[in-house]
Amino acid sequence: MKLWSIRGNSQKLDGGAMFGNAPKAVWEKWSPADDLNRIELACRALLASPLGGKTVLFETGIGAFFEPKLRERYGVQESRHVLIDSLREAGFEHEDIDVVVLSHLHFDHAGGLLAPWSEGRGPELLFPNATFVVGATHWERARHPHPRDRASFIPELPGLLEASGRLEIVSGAYSRVLGESVRFSFSDGHTPGLMLAEIVGPERIGGQPHGGLVFCADLIPGRSWVHVPITMGYDRNAELLIDEKRAFLEDKLARNVHLFFTHDPQCAMARVTRDDKGRFGVAHEVAELRARSLAA
Repeated sequence: MKLWSIRGNSQKLDGGAMFGNAPKAVWEKWSPADDLNRIELACRALLASPLGGKTVLFETGIGAFFEPKLRERYGVQESRHVLIDSLREAGFEHEDIDVVVLSHLHFDHAGGLLAPWSEGRGPELLFPNATFVVGATHWERARHPHPRDRASFIPELPGLLEASGRLEIVSGAYSRVLGESVRFSFSDGHTPGLMLAEIVGPERIGGQPHGGLVFCADLIPGRSWVHVPITMGYDRNAELLIDEKRAFLEDKLARNVHLFFTHDPQCAMARVTRDDKGRFGVAHEVAELRARSLAA
C-alpha cells in the first residue's frame, strides 16, 4: 500500500473563528493573518492504494462547487477543482476511486464530491464508481441540521448520495466495504458523529494495532490544534471536544499512530509527542506524501 496527500482547493478564513477563544496574540504566531484577519488553510485529502484491495480517498476538500459570490465569501482561492488535478498528478482519475470515506459532510470536507460550478447547472456528483462511507449519527445531522450549523451543509448532497445507490452508513468500528483495514472511532465535539478513520497499522501489541495513520479531520485540523485547549469557534461543544481530543491523542501516542492533517497548509503528517509537563505536540513532520509506504 502507498499513501498520497492530495491537495484540494485552499481557503482563507477568519483566524478568530478558527482559534475560538484563543487571543490573536497567541494564534498569530502559528498562523499569520492577512489584512482581513484571515489565515491560510489547506483542504487536504488522503489517498491510499491498494487498501483492502481498493483505491480509497479520505475526504474530498471543499472543491469548486460554489458559485463565484459564495466562493469569495468562504475564501476559496481557486475556481478550478484542484483535487481532481492533484489526483491526476498522482496517477489517478476520480473514476478510479473505489471508496470515498467522509469524516463528516460539512462543505469544506465533502464539497469536492461535486463537479465545478457552472451557470445554470445543478450539483453533479463525481466519483461514479465509488462507495461513499458516512457515519450514521452524522448522516442524520446532515439530513436534519441544527440552525447553528445548517449553513455548513450542502442541501442537495444527501439526496445525491442516496440516489447513487453506493452509500454505506457506518455505526460501528468497521465498514462492510473496507473490512478490518480501516477502523473508525467517533467524536461529537465538533459536530455530532464526526468519523475518524484509522488505517490499521502492521503491528499488533496486546491485541491492539500499532503504527497506523489516522485522518484527524476537524477534531485536530492541524498542528496548532494539537494543543489540547485550542478549539475552533465552529465547534459544537468546545469542552467536550477538548476531552475527546485528550483521549484521542493519548491513544495515538500509546499506539504510535501517525496524525494526518487536512487543514494545515504546511504539514500533512506528524507523530504525537508529549513533554514532561504532559503537553502534547508533534514531531517528524512531513509536508507531503508521495507514494509513501505506511511504515516509512
